Amino acid sequence: MSKSILIGAVAALAGAGVVVVLWAGLRQKPENLQLSAQQWHEDLQFLAHELPKRHPNAFHFTPREDFEKAVSDLDSKLPNADADAAWVGLQRIVSLVGDAHTYLQTPQDSASDLPIDIAKFGAEYRIVSADPSVASTLGARVIKVGDMPIARAAELCKELFSRDENPTSSDSFVSNTLTSGGALHGLGITRNRNLVRYTLVDDSGREFTIDARSSASDAASVRPFKDAPLYMQNPEQPFVCTYLSEARALYCNVRAILNLQKPAAEMLNLIRERSPEKLVIDLRQNRGGDYTVGEKYLIQPGRDLPSINKKGHLFVLIGADTFSAAMNNAAQFHTQTDALLVGQEIGEKQTVIRNPEA
Repeated sequence: MSKSILIGAVAALAGAGVVVVLWAGLRQKPENLQLSAQQWHEDLQFLAHELPKRHPNAFHFTPREDFEKAVSDLDSKLPNADADAAWVGLQRIVSLVGDAHTYLQTPQDSASDLPIDIAKFGAEYRIVSADPSVASTLGARVIKVGDMPIARAAELCKELFSRDENPTSSDSFVSNTLTSGGALHGLGITRNRNLVRYTLVDDSGREFTIDARSSASDAASVRPFKDAPLYMQNPEQPFVCTYLSEARALYCNVRAILNLQKPAAEMLNLIRERSPEKLVIDLRQNRGGDYTVGEKYLIQPGRDLPSINKKGHLFVLIGADTFSAAMNNAAQFHTQTDALLVGQEIGEKQTVIRNPEA
C-alpha cells in the first residue's frame, strides 16, 4: 500500500456526547501523489474497507449500494487518471458519508498557493484578497474559471464537500476550492494545475482575464481595507481580547476550544478591571477542540457574571466556520446564558450519528 491516504473520521457516538477521532494512513505528506494505478487501486480499496468499519454509521446519508457503486466507478477510471483526478475521485467518495467530520485531508502543494482569495456574496463570487502582483483584481466579480462559468465550477467543487451539511459550510468550502489548482485540475475545470485563468468583471462593467500562477510568495496580500478588522488581527493568537472603550465592550476572538484556562482567566480579569457593559465572544474562525473545555472556561464563567449575562450585554458571533466543539459551545451559550447569537447560520449540523449495531 502506498500509504497516501489520510482519513479524518469523527462522529458523535449514540447519545453519549463522546467524539471519536479516527486516523488512517499517511505518515508524511508528499508534495505530489505520483502513484501507479495499482497504488491508487490499493488506496481506494483501503478507504472503501476502513471508512465503513471505523465510522459509527457511514451510510446514515448515502445507502451502502450507492457508496459501493461510486467506489467501483472510480476504480474503473484509475488506469487513465492522473494524480489530481484520482484524489478528487477519492474526495467525492468520502463526501458521500455526509458529515463534515469525515473528510479526506488533501496534501499541501504549490498548486494550492494561487495568488487570490475568493468569497461568495449572494449569488456572486468576488476577489477578496490578492497578491500585490494582481492587486488590480481586488473586488472584481468572477464570471469564469478556465472556460467554465463560475456557477458550474462552483457546482463541481461542491461535489467534494460533505453532502449533508448546511449551505453556509459548503459555500465556504467552495470558495476555498475555487482557488485550489490541484482540485480545479482534478475536476477538469482547468488544464493546468499551476496556472488558472479567471475571467473577471470590475464595477465599471469592464471584462478582463488574469492568469493566476501558483507560487510560494511571502508578500502580504492586498485587502479592501487599510486597517484589518478585529477578527483578522493577531491571527497567530488562539484567544485574544480587545477592550473597545467607545462601545464599553470587551471583544474576545476565540479561534480554538483548547487550553482556555489561562486566557479565560485573563478575560475575567479584564472584565473586573474595565467593567465593560458588553462582552463579545467571536467563534467565527473557531474549528473546535474540546467542548467540555469551552463549557468550563467560557460558558460557566459567563453565566455567573450578573452584569454581563443579560439580554443585550452578551453576544456570541457565529458563522460558516464555527465548527465541531465551537458549534456545541455556541448552542450551550444559547441555552445556558442570555447570550444573543449573531452572524451567519452555523455551517455544521448538530447531528448524532447512531451506530446501527449499538
